[in-house]
Amino acid sequence: MLPNDPTKLSKNEHQKRSDPTLGGTISRVLNDPTAEFFADDDVQFLKFHGVYQQDDRDLRKTGKKYMMMVRSRIPGGVMTSAQWLTFDRLSTEHGNNTLRVTTRQCIQFHGVLKPGLRSVINGIVQSLLSTRAACGDVSRNVTASPTPAVTKARAQVYADALRTAYALAPRTAAYDSIWIDNEQLNLEDPAHKGFVDPLYGDAYLPRKFKASFVIPPVNDMDVFTNDIGFIAIVEGDRLLGYNVAVGGGMGRSHGNAETYPRLADVIGFVESANIIPVAQAVLTIFRDYGDRMNRKHARFKYVVEEMGSDWVRDEVVRRTGIAIPPARPYEFTSTGDVYGWNRAVDGSLFLTLFVETGRIKDVDGHRMKTALREVAEQFPHFEFRLSANQNVILANIPDADRPRLDALLASHGVKTERQASLLHASAMACPALPTCGLALAESERMLPGLIDKIEAITAELGLADEEIIIRSTGCPNGCARPYTAELAFVGKAPGRYQIWLGANAAGSRLNRLYRDAVKEPDIENELRAVFTRWRDERLPGERLGDFVARVIWAEQAAAQAAAAAATPPPAPVAAAVA
Repeated sequence: MLPNDPTKLSKNEHQKRSDPTLGGTISRVLNDPTAEFFADDDVQFLKFHGVYQQDDRDLRKTGKKYMMMVRSRIPGGVMTSAQWLTFDRLSTEHGNNTLRVTTRQCIQFHGVLKPGLRSVINGIVQSLLSTRAACGDVSRNVTASPTPAVTKARAQVYADALRTAYALAPRTAAYDSIWIDNEQLNLEDPAHKGFVDPLYGDAYLPRKFKASFVIPPVNDMDVFTNDIGFIAIVEGDRLLGYNVAVGGGMGRSHGNAETYPRLADVIGFVESANIIPVAQAVLTIFRDYGDRMNRKHARFKYVVEEMGSDWVRDEVVRRTGIAIPPARPYEFTSTGDVYGWNRAVDGSLFLTLFVETGRIKDVDGHRMKTALREVAEQFPHFEFRLSANQNVILANIPDADRPRLDALLASHGVKTERQASLLHASAMACPALPTCGLALAESERMLPGLIDKIEAITAELGLADEEIIIRSTGCPNGCARPYTAELAFVGKAPGRYQIWLGANAAGSRLNRLYRDAVKEPDIENELRAVFTRWRDERLPGERLGDFVARVIWAEQAAAQAAAAAATPPPAPVAAAVA
């Protein structure tokens, strides 16, 4: 890892150093009715406040229509019924009347116009949640396993996730000044002049940083895709501590071999009491060694890959003085949610509702947004929990409430049993078009229809009862974690996708590129050929990802070796004549 050259810092690095409070001129622009959008510097500062300025790409031919995506920060994905009602109201009054569950247990608002932006964020803050650091070059929302069925130790794991979220949060006063006090922070005020964040410094991180907590045997957080992951080691119902994993990340760029997805390395075990100094040490290693010249290379996974996970462990020990002994045994068996009605370890009921591509909305025959609003109104003692698989879990349900809840949901067309087909229930997609400025192809609007076609193929081949983890993104940045899916579609251009195959159900193996730039109508034929071989050549009970890794990857390796052997060696260079 080469040191950063101060003369070659990226534009983002200069922007952060120019105003470490991250306030920019956001408040002045908010209060200017003639300003239709935010200028470039404020667009970057807004990300630290949980806001992306976007435009409706479906309408670009008629001129840009600027709007905002607002992302909340909900550690561990747990909301009260009152908070849910606030989010529902804000999405109706100021957004596009939908709520979108993200793959990091947050809720995003889409279609927010500039005049309503402060009302949305202020409303979220008044509900005792936030958008602070939901985006930007900081620690993002800290995720934690939401399902209450595994162990009573989940309560301690969730508490540790909350502690970590608070400990890794930036401390600038600009957030409250803008969104609560409606004031532009005065940088000449002695209270703010020369502000430097006590953890992040004056330039924050080179890029985003993600932390997650998970409880084996269910890897529902895809913990190895995080910059730091805490894998709970539980004995009975007692939390012993955590195995620590570092250096995961999904993002890559098409045509740039120096960018790639990576799974985190487990570096050892720490007790619960030590997670905060360890997490802060890992974050500050990234702060100090991350690439600030090339943002495509500015992720912690590249520090770990190039310096080595042993070096990272030793540096954590040096910075904290905490010994990190070898990791404890653990095993992951799945990454999915448990749908329908289930019993929690405390005796209460919980209900996991499938949300197609995470989009909570009302459509004919399936009024999920209305249904969940009425649940929050009529059952104020329920918890709403968001899963990293983009679903909603209703928790803390007494047995006596089940019949009335079933009836309420049914009246709006929301099923509690067998809510989706096997393939739909195992799928995820990013929003992509029309709102994301990075999207190269459709994702959320494309995937449900493509899964319908895939289901027709599996039924035709006698594979209808087989689960396949399917994920789709409109670009290679990996927001829906496509590289840990058995089957993934990554947007390459309008109507064209890469096909990735071969990850496993436990989330502990990356997939590989199988086909590049496939036209959407041709995807079915590509998959039919793979599925036919899977049916005919697999071992008993072998999943698609495991079959691909065992057979197709081996064939690809053999073909590459044969091609290399057939290539003649380069001609010798003639010696120079003296």
